[in-house]
Amino acid sequence: MIKNPFLTYGYNGPEYFCDRVEETKRLTSLLVNGNHVALMSPRRMGKTGLIRHCFAQKELQNNYYLFVVDIYATKSLAELTYELGRAILSVLKSKERKVWERFIQIVGSLRTGITLDAVGQPSWNLEIGDIQSPKISLDEIFQYLKSADKPCLVAIDEFQTIMDYPEQNVDALLRTYIQECNNAWFVFSGSKRHMMGEMFSSPARPFYQSASTISLKSIPLDTYSAFIAGHFEQGGKHITTEAIRYIYEKFEGTTWYIQKICNELYAMAEQNLVCEIKDVDTAIGYAVEEKNDTYQDLMARLSAKQKVLLLALAHAGRNVQPTSGEFIKKYHLTSASAVQRSMSALLDKDIVTSSNGQYYIYDYFLYYWLNQK
Repeated sequence: MIKNPFLTYGYNGPEYFCDRVEETKRLTSLLVNGNHVALMSPRRMGKTGLIRHCFAQKELQNNYYLFVVDIYATKSLAELTYELGRAILSVLKSKERKVWERFIQIVGSLRTGITLDAVGQPSWNLEIGDIQSPKISLDEIFQYLKSADKPCLVAIDEFQTIMDYPEQNVDALLRTYIQECNNAWFVFSGSKRHMMGEMFSSPARPFYQSASTISLKSIPLDTYSAFIAGHFEQGGKHITTEAIRYIYEKFEGTTWYIQKICNELYAMAEQNLVCEIKDVDTAIGYAVEEKNDTYQDLMARLSAKQKVLLLALAHAGRNVQPTSGEFIKKYHLTSASAVQRSMSALLDKDIVTSSNGQYYIYDYFLYYWLNQK
């Protein structure tokens, strides 16, 4: 039994998953009809949750091997290969012995790092450094996908990360493997929309027009409101409609932050007859304070000019032109060129993101923490 219905990590079934009915139908339909999919949205909007919800559908569960690979933290082709191999084995080891044995037989370059535990189950004991020839290992992994006894669906989370690898033309290499693999279909999930757009929409890129596109937007307020109120009522707790709207607007409909604050409120509700707007502010305060040490460390790693620009962005809000004379003068910045250099560094560090020419802090808790300064 789940004590708190507002999940902030993982997937625990449709009861705890809000809406995305049409998106689930669309993604499922595209995959079963042999399409690759590029799934794009800002971070924390629920892409991974949608993928896991889609992969939980019986139509896919019964007919495919389903693999989800998170490559956000990877820095090279070797690390991508490592995560892909590990994700595949973690799924296959729960199947019949002949299923995972076939994978181990094919990935000869990785075989020595896969051992059997005390009950005869395969265990991934490789270190990233053990992958000496990532192209050979990647070739073997795709040989497995091509020859698996069931078709495969592979979701690669934060796919745009491959563009930052030191190796050249990783996207061209992957595109070649995927083109030749007629037994697997891919979901390429990404949160840096400008990079994902470039990868899949530019005629100069290998993945040009190779995937159908789904852009994930906020769940409508009325739908989310019914979901939140229903779970509070089911748990014998209560929250006002005004409080739900306040949460939604404070985080502009971004799924993870709404879930996090509702999780806090649900835990607090034992001491409150009804959760109101003032309780939302308390919950946000708890969530921001929880991150205090992390944000202090982050600020310590920034240059003085980067700190000043980050604070300026926090106080200015979303609709600003940071290189404009008005912005530079108001926040006592030095010059447009200095702002551009600092902005480039903040973008590289994934602290700031951009959309439609606007630059903003994507982490709402960091945004509210900075506004206290």
